[in-house]
Amino acid sequence: MLKAAAPLVLEASAAAEPAHDPAAFEALVREIGQDGAGEVRAVFWNETDARLKLFDDLALAQQRARIEREAHSLKSVARTFGYQRLAALALQLERNVAVLDEAGYRKLLEAMAAAYAAARERDGYHSLARHSAVLLRLGIFTHG
Repeated sequence: MLKAAAPLVLEASAAAEPAHDPAAFEALVREIGQDGAGEVRAVFWNETDARLKLFDDLALAQQRARIEREAHSLKSVARTFGYQRLAALALQLERNVAVLDEAGYRKLLEAMAAAYAAARERDGYHSLARHSAVLLRLGIFTHG
């Protein structure tokens, strides 16, 4: 029997999660090197952009199983890179998709998009700073 849709109450644990745990990415760097980890993270950004758009496009009432699988995948990969808040929100979607109503689904997608944007901003800034330092050393970029 199909459960009735329920309004979403964002779990406090998801909001309490730190946005980022740098130790996760550092462990990946130790395993596959800085360049490899950077390349894998670039794939993560591209796939997560596509996955969040997919969530937005999927019809909750007809595609709950697909949403659950996609949320599971996002949770796993977000944890790999240390994006704890995004992973916690994806876990919440995975666990609750069977009973979410449309408003709750949209609210959760908004929270996931915000967590993702914060992760991109954080890592985009650090990536830019790292690349600027390399360009400075090579004499290609100078402080103005």
